[in-house]
Amino acid sequence: MGNYLVAMEAAWLVRDVEQIDDAIGVAVSEAGKRLNSEDMDYVEVEVGATGCPACGEPFDSAFIAADTALVGLALEMEVFNADGEEHASRIAKSEVGGALRDVPLSVVDIAEVPDDDE
Repeated sequence: MGNYLVAMEAAWLVRDVEQIDDAIGVAVSEAGKRLNSEDMDYVEVEVGATGCPACGEPFDSAFIAADTALVGLALEMEVFNADGEEHASRIAKSEVGGALRDVPLSVVDIAEVPDDDE
């Protein structure tokens, strides 16, 4: 059994918004509220990053069209006592997916966390 840091991305829709910064703020705030209402304050929420196709530099993962924004959120949580990476992935998606119903969610990275006893 091991401990794993699981990174996920979520696609968050924000309606009636005109500015990217406003869309990002609303998405992070709404996701945080839904997670905290389920006592999941151990899940880190921040705006995701997308690489520029021309230069490769990262920029905030948000797009607005017709006053509706799609914001890519980066979520991280540590999973304890999982049987492996696949098990940790399923646990994380189940936990976060339960709180963020109807929000597309995918695992993007899993890293084993060294045990403190070693």
